[in-house]
Amino acid sequence: MQQTEFLDGVRILTIAQNVPGPLAVARLRQAGAHVTKIEPPTGDPLLTLSPAWHAELHVGMAIERIDLKSDVGHERAMTLLRNVDVFITSQRPSLLARLRLDSETLRSRIPTLRYLRILGSIQDPERPGHDLTYQAQCGLLGEEMPRTLVADVMASERAFAGTLALLRRPPGSVMDVGLVESLEPLLASLRHGLTMPNGPLGGGAPQYRIYTAMAGRIAIAALEPHFETRLYQELGRPTRTDLSSCFLERTADQWEAWARERDLPIVAVRDVDRENGPSTR
Repeated sequence: MQQTEFLDGVRILTIAQNVPGPLAVARLRQAGAHVTKIEPPTGDPLLTLSPAWHAELHVGMAIERIDLKSDVGHERAMTLLRNVDVFITSQRPSLLARLRLDSETLRSRIPTLRYLRILGSIQDPERPGHDLTYQAQCGLLGEEMPRTLVADVMASERAFAGTLALLRRPPGSVMDVGLVESLEPLLASLRHGLTMPNGPLGGGAPQYRIYTAMAGRIAIAALEPHFETRLYQELGRPTRTDLSSCFLERTADQWEAWARERDLPIVAVRDVDRENGPSTR
């Protein structure tokens, strides 16, 4: 992402771990903020899961390994907090209270500190969970494991925007971001039946569907009438009929090239190769 400087001079302290916090804070740093992160002595759990992604998200940040349960660690955290504009957390409220880093305690000691709390759910902040359970709770899981961390990414966007909003609010303001609540915009299409199985955008419309090709798969999104009409005319098939047998005649890459020549929204379905990027293998 291209770096901008509109947050130049803003100071952030974060103890947020795993994905949502670091992803949001990385964007704040890219926008010019000065970021210091406190990690536990063993490091952020993301460091163990994906050292490369951890490194990518923390470029340009100062990281201090501190035991916040110790008196020495707590005093170091307080020293840092007195010199920042926004404090970002992702721990449950009960743990923050034990660490004496909850908003109520800090407000009494640093009244001007703005505080952003990333929670699993604003309505049920003590319930443990991660991206997988939040997606399951909201009805977003299919038969397979998710391809990406939807709740984490959506919450990171809200945390980034929330921090920008906090900076425009009075000193001492507090804002909560919930991962469950961050998924709400994704549920509207399900709630209205669009992406439900066999819904108009859930496989029920033959012109908006995934098909198996001779090799690989293709995704078709010929929703507009002019795209739909052109698709069926070019294939020589009656409108709104199933196209499964038709697309077995060429490979996914060949169909994508065919569609480009005809200005049709068809692409090969790609898998992600960790070394080489998207591939239609």
